[in-house]
Amino acid sequence: MVGIVNYGAGNIFSITAALQRLDISYGMINTKDDFDRYDRIIIPGVGHAGAAMDKLKASGLAEAIPKLEKPVLGICVGMQLLTDFSEEGHADLLGIIPVKTLHFEGRVTEKVPHMGWNSISFDPSCPLFKDIANNTYFYFVHSYFIEHEDRYNIATCDYGLTFSAAIAKNNFWAVQFHPEKSGKAGEQLLLNFSHF
Repeated sequence: MVGIVNYGAGNIFSITAALQRLDISYGMINTKDDFDRYDRIIIPGVGHAGAAMDKLKASGLAEAIPKLEKPVLGICVGMQLLTDFSEEGHADLLGIIPVKTLHFEGRVTEKVPHMGWNSISFDPSCPLFKDIANNTYFYFVHSYFIEHEDRYNIATCDYGLTFSAAIAKNNFWAVQFHPEKSGKAGEQLLLNFSHF
């Protein structure tokens, strides 16, 4: 069973629709006690990282997430929440993966937000990308990016600069793109995570 962290700042429908298509059982996590009911956790996210962090704190979920020992997958803002700090709202985040979330503005000449399909490169031996071809295109929508740090980086993307399209540390995994909106490759990634 996959538990979806429901903190009021994610496009829950698109991720639940993808899980239904894949016949992956899921439920919602509204309180910290709900974590015990699931063996894998997804933190979705669309919107403002600082506001999302405030909601996680208010619900008591912010305290529980760093203590999790089961597989966790952050998606988009859910990925950013795992980092130390975001320039969006100048917010301290969960601090699970010690990198920063930075704004594209002033760092690239390309249009911001980065929106649409872009290819990512990764080590094919990474279990998150099992049965996915390197340089596959995934769907992105974001104005903030995760700084590239080799120690935690598992996939890169280029958009005027090189940023981390996916990061990992211990049982925590995260992707900047939206697998639930990325066709067959995205569904394969969700399937891979469901088998961790």
